[in-house]
Amino acid sequence: MNSREVRRRTKSILWYTGAVLISLATVYPFLWMVSTSFKPEAEIYSNSLSLLSSKFTLANYTKVFRTMPFARYFMNSFILAASGVATNLFFGALAGYGFAKLKFQGRKVSFLILLSSMMIPAVATMIPQFLVLKFFPLVGGNNLFGQGGNGFINSYFAIIIPGAVGAFAVFFMKQFFETLPDELAEAARVDGCGEFKIFTKIYFPLIKPAAITLAIMTFQSGWNSFMWPLIVLNSDKMKTVQVGLATFQYQYDTQYGPLMAGTVIATLPMVLLFLFAQKYYVEGIAFSGGK
Repeated sequence: MNSREVRRRTKSILWYTGAVLISLATVYPFLWMVSTSFKPEAEIYSNSLSLLSSKFTLANYTKVFRTMPFARYFMNSFILAASGVATNLFFGALAGYGFAKLKFQGRKVSFLILLSSMMIPAVATMIPQFLVLKFFPLVGGNNLFGQGGNGFINSYFAIIIPGAVGAFAVFFMKQFFETLPDELAEAARVDGCGEFKIFTKIYFPLIKPAAITLAIMTFQSGWNSFMWPLIVLNSDKMKTVQVGLATFQYQYDTQYGPLMAGTVIATLPMVLLFLFAQKYYVEGIAFSGGK
């Protein structure tokens, strides 16, 4: 065996060893979460790192639903995440189509300003957004001057309105629209189609992989959101899954069994969504990365 073959095999062994180690480091926490959710409380503290349990129990799962209205939290999270998907897909695609296919004055400057907003940390805009939602006129008991009520606070709109469309959604969809030929729109205009009809009937059906990819990423972001729902949804019936799980974390103690059980339940929608849509997700990521 010559030196070149030795180097090639050595690199191959090192590559596979690194891949296995990274896989274990990634998968082990997930397996530990699932295993811990089925362990009794005493065993969690006595044998915490083990993935095997001597006594299988569903007590942690039942405790999740006894301790809090978890089904209500689950529904709140689903409604908010699905609403975010719908608004980001529609408005993001509409704006992306406009920047990619329509010629208007100030298009490049407007797009650069939009992209620059992605550099602003979300935490820097939380207080201004809260004040706008809190003192919005004629909403939630407020008068014309925004006084006397709660505005959009403690309602679904407190989450839906600020997250209706993001700069990333517009940028992502614009990249895909730019790959489609302009001749499609020109032929449609000759036939008398309006711009909105061209967008909905011709271009939008052609970006299915991009739309599904954006939908998955938006749903994941909305489903896993914690800080903003914690700030604007103070009512117990309006809490989301991620906020509700904090119930099992106290100042000096954490109930790991119910917390892991609730986390497993909260993870299932994202796992199922990715399993059913992974083909389009991979296509969308590969296409955007190639561009």
